[in-house]
Amino acid sequence: MLLFLNLGGGEVFIVVLVVILFFGSDKLPEIAKGLGKGIRQINDAKEQIQNEIQKSTSAFKEEINKHTSDIRTEINEAGQSMKRQIDEAATAIKDEGKVIADTTKE
Repeated sequence: MLLFLNLGGGEVFIVVLVVILFFGSDKLPEIAKGLGKGIRQINDAKEQIQNEIQKSTSAFKEEINKHTSDIRTEINEAGQSMKRQIDEAATAIKDEGKVIADTTKE
């Protein structure tokens, strides 16, 4: 198919004429049928290869998504832990500030 993309109408005519002269007009349907089967087999093989690639990459993608999810969970848990520690420290500082303020008032 790609071969004919760069050919003009006159060039295609000459190629068809040479094929007719070389193989004869009675062989053309047989040649076309063979080319059709060949193109169909190539397309089927291409689809099979694409399906295999998609299957193998989908398993890899699922594994990456699982690890990403695990990492997000760990980050969220670490963030919550840090927030609790900061809140506890803030409460302790506030309480100490009250104690200091109370002792300085007396």
